[in-house]
Amino acid sequence: MNTMSSNTQQAQVIPAQISNTASQRINVALLGRALDSEKCDEYLVSQHGAVKYRDAYLLSLPQGEAWLFEYAVLVCWGVKEDDRRQLVEMIKPIILDPLSVHFIEQFSYHIEEGQAFKIHNDVVSLPAVNQLTLLALSHAFAQSSKLVFFEEQAENVIRENTYLSKELARSGSIPLSRRKLARLRGQLFDTSSDISLHFNLLDTPEFFWNYPDQEEFYIHLSKYLDLQPRIDILNHKLETIHSLLDMLANEQHHKHSAFLEWIIIILIAIDILIYFFPRH
Repeated sequence: MNTMSSNTQQAQVIPAQISNTASQRINVALLGRALDSEKCDEYLVSQHGAVKYRDAYLLSLPQGEAWLFEYAVLVCWGVKEDDRRQLVEMIKPIILDPLSVHFIEQFSYHIEEGQAFKIHNDVVSLPAVNQLTLLALSHAFAQSSKLVFFEEQAENVIRENTYLSKELARSGSIPLSRRKLARLRGQLFDTSSDISLHFNLLDTPEFFWNYPDQEEFYIHLSKYLDLQPRIDILNHKLETIHSLLDMLANEQHHKHSAFLEWIIIILIAIDILIYFFPRH
């Protein structure tokens, strides 16, 4: 198979290895934070015969096909469970921060030749077996899976730290040392930065610049998966995290100022003692 670079204008279209006779499974699995970009091409393309379409890799299987995205989401179409598990094991060496428990979503699909594309009750109806259409839909499935990961990250951080604002409202201060406040600010900033730096993953993929005729499938599925409303909610959660960061920064500044004030008071007291009680 030929390797497709990220700036390829036209990708090689290989006949999709999926059945068009019966309803089959779509498995979407989040495997980790991202793929190791320095090892991906050599490992997947050279060693395992994958074909690259910008940020996605097509992995060959005896039955069905699988798309692996650079942000460590695997979308399998009509792949047997044993084959999927073997595929995940094969991918493991190039996963950065792999998840101990994979987040997996399942859908179904079937082919209805001559009919319009539709999705209802998690069942996708395809008008034909078209590999580029499968890739377009895989982009939406993969983004939805990654969005779940971001949503849980933000939700966990907010839930674990809601007591801070309540404590501040109750007592007027946060009962944490300056060191613990600094550590907590670092954790919040790390989560916020990780989501923000990868937020572009949720934009419309560049794949559609070269294949605009496939974008309608992506848009249709994105609406079904509520991608945009969920992205808006995630933005609100990020704003909440930033508010927590500002609150902690103010509290840390207050504690530092109070510490400096006590030092000044002690120095003044020592100066007074020396003035009134000089050594003889």
